[in-house]
Amino acid sequence: MTLPNLISLGRLLSVPVIVWVLLSGFIELGFWLFIAAAISDGVDGFIAKRFNSASALGAYLDPIADKVLLVSIYISLGQTNLLPLWLVILVVSRDILIVGAVLLSFAMDQRIKVAPLMVSKINTVAQIGLATVVMSQGAFGWTADIFDIGLIMVVAASTVMSGAAYMFNWIKATGSVESDGR
Repeated sequence: MTLPNLISLGRLLSVPVIVWVLLSGFIELGFWLFIAAAISDGVDGFIAKRFNSASALGAYLDPIADKVLLVSIYISLGQTNLLPLWLVILVVSRDILIVGAVLLSFAMDQRIKVAPLMVSKINTVAQIGLATVVMSQGAFGWTADIFDIGLIMVVAASTVMSGAAYMFNWIKATGSVESDGR
């Protein structure tokens, strides 16, 4: 267990606490815990690269921790009416589709390589940005409706484009494998 893996594991274990804090109405504390979790993501990646402590476990643990954190934050922000439910459903559905496709491929003994796409990286940055802005507004009482609408549209568009790109790549990867007729 390397230090970056411990940091990723800590981020993963912090998710229930952050969700509880947000759903209990302590938005400011939830904001700061989310910021700490986001910083920990950068720190574990820096340490893994800088000190050559990347591992196979970390290659799985880090993105799982990131996705669990973001999906949980979006569900919590939707539940507290800080984000529109349609956007929460869109974000969560995209991730469920991607994970489902990977699990289905695994079940079918079709090993596919899932590499982050540029549109997916843009989507992740937009999702983190929107969550940060929305929580900071809830925590500190400021609003910027036009800015919020713009960010929501960027997250929605990049979520759809990212999901479509992953599904296209998945269909292409699994379509090249012969079927047994079932």
